[in-house]
Parts: sequence; C-alpha cells; structure tokens
Amino acid sequence: MIDRRTFAATSFLAVGGLASGVAAPAVARDRRRHAGRALKLPALFDDLEQRTFRWFWDTGNPANGLVPDAWPNPEFCSIAAVGFALTAYPIGVERGWITRAAARERTLATLRFFDQAPQGDGASGVAGFRGFFYHFLHMDSGLRFGDVELSSVDSTMLFLGMLFAAEYYDQDHPDEREIGRLARAIYARADWDWFRRSQAVLSMGWHPGVGFITRNWDGYNEGMMVNLLALGSPTHAVGPDAWAAWCAPYAKCWRGSGATRRLAFAPMFGHQYSQMWIDFRGIRDAAMREAGMDYFENSRRATWAQRNYAIRNPMGWAGYSRDIWGLTASAGPADVQYDVNGHITNYRSYSARGPVDEPDGFDDGTIAPTAAIGSLAFAPEIVVPATLALHKQQGDRLYGRYGFYDAFNPSFRKPEKPLQRGSVDPVRGWVSENYLGIDQGPILGAIANTRDGLIWRLMRRSAPIRLGLERAGFTGGWLAA
Repeated sequence: MIDRRTFAATSFLAVGGLASGVAAPAVARDRRRHAGRALKLPALFDDLEQRTFRWFWDTGNPANGLVPDAWPNPEFCSIAAVGFALTAYPIGVERGWITRAAARERTLATLRFFDQAPQGDGASGVAGFRGFFYHFLHMDSGLRFGDVELSSVDSTMLFLGMLFAAEYYDQDHPDEREIGRLARAIYARADWDWFRRSQAVLSMGWHPGVGFITRNWDGYNEGMMVNLLALGSPTHAVGPDAWAAWCAPYAKCWRGSGATRRLAFAPMFGHQYSQMWIDFRGIRDAAMREAGMDYFENSRRATWAQRNYAIRNPMGWAGYSRDIWGLTASAGPADVQYDVNGHITNYRSYSARGPVDEPDGFDDGTIAPTAAIGSLAFAPEIVVPATLALHKQQGDRLYGRYGFYDAFNPSFRKPEKPLQRGSVDPVRGWVSENYLGIDQGPILGAIANTRDGLIWRLMRRSAPIRLGLERAGFTGGWLAA
C-alpha cells in the first residue's frame, strides 16, 4: 500500500517550465535549501530500500563475497555489483537490518578474496592483471568468465566500494583494521598508467592476446570516476593531463541553453555512478567554473531532461508520461525488428538507452526504474512522484521480492521468440524477470544519500578521492574545509 503522506522536503509544483525542461525557480531554490540535510521520504522508500539491500545480502556468496550480475539467473559475478554490495552492507547496518559484525564478516571475506585472487596476463586461470579485475568472474572460483575484458570502469566501481568500506569500518577492532588495510592495498596495486598506453587518456579495457580496447575514457560519461581514481592513486597515479584529456571533447557534449544547458550523456547511469560515491555539490573543476554550475547541478538538469523527453515522447512509445520515464542501460525484450503501424522498429535485448538526440542515445520504448530512482538525490521533486507512479501502475508485475525488476516495455506486445528473459502481455507489454546488480546499486545509493548523505559524507574523508579531485583542479565547497 502506497503511503501518500506529503513529501515534506519538496513541493510538487505544476509549473509552466516543466515541458520545456526549465526547472521552476521555486524548485531550484528548494533543491538548494535541502541539499545539505536529510529528506523525509514516503513509506514506499522504506520498503524499497530494504528490499534492494536484501538483493545484495541474499544473492552474494558468503564464502568469497562475490555478487551475481543478475538474479534469479546468476550466471556469473559482476565486479561492479561487488562494489555496490560493499557499499550496501553499511547501509544495512545503519538501518538495523544486519549487525555490524555480520557486515564486517562479509566485507572481510570479499577483500581477502580479491587480495589473494590470481593475477597474470594469461587468458584463463586468473581473476585480473596489473591490479585490475575482469568484468565478470565465476561465482565460485572467482576466475575470469568467458572472454570478458579487463575492465577499468568496473574495477573502479569495485575499488570505490572498497574505499567506502575502509572509511566506514573505522573502529578499534582487528577485523576493521584489516578491512582498511586490504581495501587501500588492493586499490594501490592498480597500474593506471599502464592503461594509458603512453597517452593522456585511459583505455576502457584490455583483452589478453588482443590488447587494449580502442575506445577511451574521455568526454562526459561514467568515466569521470575512472579518471579521478587514476589521479588519486598513492602508487600509480596518472598526471593532471589525464583530466584535461577527459574534458577535451566536452564541446561535443553540451545540449540545451540557459537553465537547461548541460553536459549530456543519454543513458542515465552516466550521471549517477560517479556521483553515488563522490559528492560533487559545491565543488568545481575548470569546466564547471566556466559553466557557472557544478556536476551535481548538471545531473539534476539531466534528470529533468529525461523526464521532459518522456513527456515529448518523440517516437510515440506506449506508457511514457510525466511520471513514467527513465532510460539507461538495462535489459530489453529481444534483438528483433517488427513492423509497428507501418514503421520498422528495432528492439534490443541488453543495451544502453537514452534520448535519441543526446550522445549514445537509443530508444526502443524500454523503461528502467533505476534511471529515475537512481536520480533521487538530484531531483526528488520529480523522482518521488515517478517512483510512486511506477509502483501504482506497474507494481503488480514490476515490484517483487527485491524491489523493482530491471525494466519493462509497454510497446513490445508480441510474444514471439527469441525473447530476452521475461514475459510479454499482449496488452501491457514486456517485463524483465531479472534484477541487475548495477541497477540495484544506484537505487540503494540514491536513497541513502537522499536520506542522510551517508555515502557522500564518508567518502569526503577518503584521501584518494580528495587527492584525485584536487589534482583534477576541483576547488571550493567541502574541499576547502
């Protein structure tokens, strides 16, 4: 049952600027007023937060701390999901769902595994190379799964979870001291400069026997956190030229004007992942000083832009509205083409999705709850109504044991195979049967940061985070404290 108590921290204003993407002055003022303190959320978020936490706690392997990429079809471990899990456990402690001792035990098992996991340049029998780890690992052995890449970004999310654990477990207890030591040691082994290949930019990944992926972490996307951890390393730090190279393509990323002007990246996860762990409120690099805002504000504008894209609905998909919206990387119904009302329509299975007029945009009508809910801290005035509406309209099939399933597509109503895992209703369309760790994580983190800033507050103490930001040229705000 949805609690429709008034959301005390925001006012859901019906204002003329919504359709155009211009946040009403009252909404912008409200965001500033509540940026520094906890927000009171409707009761649904209590239930959602606990269910989402339980996904990480229940599906993880207690023996080695590895967490599946997806459930209930856990084919392999996602190291990024492990990073989200390490962040989730302290949230469970703070909310009273598990004991500190239990969280400490699971965290220590995770860190001990990664500390001892075999490294080498072979194609098999290893978990990583040069201090980084493969994108997917076998759940039991922890060795490389298939022919996946050595991933700089997924390793980054794993390291961020470890660094958060190092800050949270700060009591005078032998296990907590070991957590801090192992977390910092594992991160310190990563050879970031190797990933640059004598260039200014970092590669997205590497395959044994093949070499580096040609695409680099530059421009505006989730790679912000990769560059910041590379800059903050105590042992293998890259030079400040890495941040200049990261920012170099920004001119191609700007969209909108005036109050809607923003660095655009179509899938919402690009605005969420780095900011789940790093508090960008009030701190600015050279690009943001010139733009007159910070990256938090940029993500707030991106959240509004996604909502306004759904209102415009330029491709005419079923189900999009002012309260049902959100495109990001997620599962989808199938890799097929269908004739829909005389138009050939391309659908995808797993894919990054976002507004078609933004960088890396693709839209096949698939909505992912994490796209909106993972932006709760940026724009609660529109995300809270979206979450309540999702639960009311789709909750009977989209909301289950561990919160919201990964995605749904109201326009995909053909039950023919081959389907991505899920089911199709001829009236209501396709819905996934999986929960994905990299979508559960932003939901849980956004709720925690909105409630009391738990992750941001602790990560502001992390020496690598502060050093990375300072070497990238960030100033002001909490960095000046």
